[in-house]
Amino acid sequence: MRVVLQRVTEASVRVEGSVRGRIGPGLLLLVAFRADDDDQVLRWMARKCADLRVFGDEAGKMNRSLREVEGALLVVSQFTLYGDARKGRRPSFVQSAPGEQAQKLYERFLQCCRDEDLVVEAGVFGAQMDVQLHNHGPVTLILDREATSA
Repeated sequence: MRVVLQRVTEASVRVEGSVRGRIGPGLLLLVAFRADDDDQVLRWMARKCADLRVFGDEAGKMNRSLREVEGALLVVSQFTLYGDARKGRRPSFVQSAPGEQAQKLYERFLQCCRDEDLVVEAGVFGAQMDVQLHNHGPVTLILDREATSA
């Protein structure tokens, strides 16, 4: 699983001109899945996003988590995060989970985030979306987690 995490003062996602998700201060997560991602990966990533200290304390140091600042998540599926453009001029997306499986992983990840007692807004899986954000900092991180073989 791959996440591009952006600390925001606000963010929203529109589909066909209609707002489908909107948050104030919090994190915008662009998420992509691989075919071998499992529940352990999804739960780990949800906890990581909830507890990662990327919000400022009184001294301005990144010492507070999303949970501590009572921020929200806006989660948007973006399979292109696994695009490989090393060869040729058209990216390959063979590392991305197939659509139906990716949708199930996306929905399960949303539930994992809600299970962390977070306020969660979401985009629409597979839709053409317009995402707006005010990146605060800016703070942008790339998080990767792979399934471990038993």
